Amino acid sequence: MERLDYFIKRLLLIFPTFIGITGLCFLIVQFVPGGPVEQAIMQMKGFGGGEISIGDGAAQSISEKQRREIEAYYGFDQPVYQRYWKWLVTDRIGMAMPSYRFPNKTAWQLIKERFKVSVIFGITGFFLSYLVCIPLGIFKALRHNTTFDLTSSIIVFVGYAIPAFAMGMVLKMLLCGTVEGMWDIFPISGFHSEGYPLMPPLEKAKDIWMHMFLPVLCYVIGNFAVLTLLMKNSLIEQISRDYIRTVVAKGGSFTRAVWGHAFRNALIPIATGMGGILTVMFAGSVIIEQVFEIPGMGRLSLEAIVGRDYPVFMEILALTSLLGLLGNIFSDFLYVLIDPRINFQKS
Repeated sequence: MERLDYFIKRLLLIFPTFIGITGLCFLIVQFVPGGPVEQAIMQMKGFGGGEISIGDGAAQSISEKQRREIEAYYGFDQPVYQRYWKWLVTDRIGMAMPSYRFPNKTAWQLIKERFKVSVIFGITGFFLSYLVCIPLGIFKALRHNTTFDLTSSIIVFVGYAIPAFAMGMVLKMLLCGTVEGMWDIFPISGFHSEGYPLMPPLEKAKDIWMHMFLPVLCYVIGNFAVLTLLMKNSLIEQISRDYIRTVVAKGGSFTRAVWGHAFRNALIPIATGMGGILTVMFAGSVIIEQVFEIPGMGRLSLEAIVGRDYPVFMEILALTSLLGLLGNIFSDFLYVLIDPRINFQKS
């Protein structure tokens, strides 16, 4: 009963927490220099291109009336709380709000165009990270201080020390034919080839796999060391506990003690990051997507920040925050599944 009350409280806290996150960020972006009003004024003064035409059009000096018209065009003539309420309720957390950079599309339409790419890329990288790191961490724990443990630790830390963008650029040079004399095995950029829609199903799967291999490899390497060492240290700690020695003393084998008792308890720290499965499609690596020119959510968020496209940025922030809050609750639920002894009565 205490667990049920805990999860109900966590679910009820999502709304005020969401309002706090989005409200604070909305307030900040309203006062960041270089916003849509300033950009429109620069365009009218002839310092940039654009399709906005307000008042008398382009001019070398902007009158106060023209400035007010620009502010009204973007809704900046209203108080911040009214703009936030409009964004939250009328525009459905910004989903129906038009993009500043692409006025004929809403923020949600732009996100939907990148959603499929990010889901495939994010979920594949997420599962591969756990699929590789958990077994590797287990083997390192069971072979602690052996040659395998020391050798794999060197490889893990070398991979962790190399930044993801640097690894991506090196792999592109070696395997994408960008340097004369190197291998030309994988596509250099994008998520699929130009003739993708006309390909048969098997060719489509192969084409996407070839485009995804290097970016996903960089993503997995970036999470390699933390997950592997977390799994290793957690299992070593459980193996050294008294209950493992008790199982062995009562005639049970060490293998049974590890896999029947220690392994399940060692997964508890790992479960912390499993809630991130809900946000992988919105939390793609910006740098990796930029290096490989992948049209995903990470690249869209970077473009929105650089271009001051606040509707798109706020929409991504809102969805990421909401899914992140649900992911934290999902992680707690996994705690209970892994170890039923856990209770949240004091939480």
